[in-house]
Amino acid sequence: MSDRFSREERAVIVQLDFGQGDIGEQLEEVRLLVRSAGASVCAVVHGRRHGPDASTYAGKGKVEEIAAEIAAHDADLVVFNHELSAGQERNLERALQCRVIDRTSLILDIFAQRAQSAEGKLQVELAQLEHLSTRLVRGWTHLERQKGGIGLRGPGETQLETDRRLLGIRVRLLKERLARLERQRGVQRKARGRGEMLNVSLVGYTNAGKSTLFNALTHARVFAADQLFATLDTTTRKLWLPEAGNIVLSDTVGFIRDLPHSLVAAFHATLEATAEADLLLHVVDSASAARDDQVADVNKVLLEIGAAKVPQLTVLNKLDLTGLPPAVERDEYGRISRVRLSASCGDGMPLLREALAEAAVEKFRSGRERSSGAVAVDENDTIPHLDGSP
Repeated sequence: MSDRFSREERAVIVQLDFGQGDIGEQLEEVRLLVRSAGASVCAVVHGRRHGPDASTYAGKGKVEEIAAEIAAHDADLVVFNHELSAGQERNLERALQCRVIDRTSLILDIFAQRAQSAEGKLQVELAQLEHLSTRLVRGWTHLERQKGGIGLRGPGETQLETDRRLLGIRVRLLKERLARLERQRGVQRKARGRGEMLNVSLVGYTNAGKSTLFNALTHARVFAADQLFATLDTTTRKLWLPEAGNIVLSDTVGFIRDLPHSLVAAFHATLEATAEADLLLHVVDSASAARDDQVADVNKVLLEIGAAKVPQLTVLNKLDLTGLPPAVERDEYGRISRVRLSASCGDGMPLLREALAEAAVEKFRSGRERSSGAVAVDENDTIPHLDGSP
């Protein structure tokens, strides 16, 4: 095997400044995205523009600068931390003689690597195919010629038309399979609702520490690492609180700035459980300088999936990196609204359990007031996991 294919891929990052946001923070995020995808960053090209170039997004002079960096570092890949059109991507690859991907393709690639469950793989494939469908119109000019084919094409059908048709068939099949899984999720949620247990979902910006917090609360073994989208498949566990009994806790995929719409659509069944939760634990990396922007980005996605009205409890994680002590804050109604803790060190975890117990007791009290004739539930009933195991 040649050295070019055996070594780690080298990527040149392109980040342009159109006068919006913190460029330093965006660069750090895309560096982490590239490393999470399994590549190394060999160079960064940045600059200011009033707007994207219609043909190459970056403009002629900047494309020449990118080409020089590719030659100097023997790069394999160019990553634009922006969304490119199919035509721009094609023009860049012709000019640079190098593979070019945009931010959406990079995130989709990471999701494809992280998916472990059958449902997660189906969701990622659907998102990838729907993204690919936008590239069939102009990106695949080599497929626009007439080709013969036995058993596949009708009279006069071009290769491009065939690929578009076969892609559409596969997309419909994936949507049907995911619809069946979504119905199964509905049955599981109804089973939990009959138990009148508090249903809690962890949400937050990717790499905020959701999985570490989930493991600390439930003693589960969900994979947690200092990388973006370390957790992709949703995991659900029961948590016993002496003051309130069992609650249901779900660890979900992390959100990110400009999360591709194809991913939100493909993960609709998974994210729907977040919208139907009784409480959201919004985990925030309190040590991040961009935490306010990250909170806003998460709330934007929650609005998109119909979860904006679900009550939130903010968890300011990683206090071990800030030097602040554990603490709680209450709102004007006396309810705990914010908890400051460190999931990795365990500092402040009792405060979070106290907040969850208060929320569970409040739900039980409200349910009892709404209906005094509630049906009793066997405490030995198990909560079905998302993978179907008891």
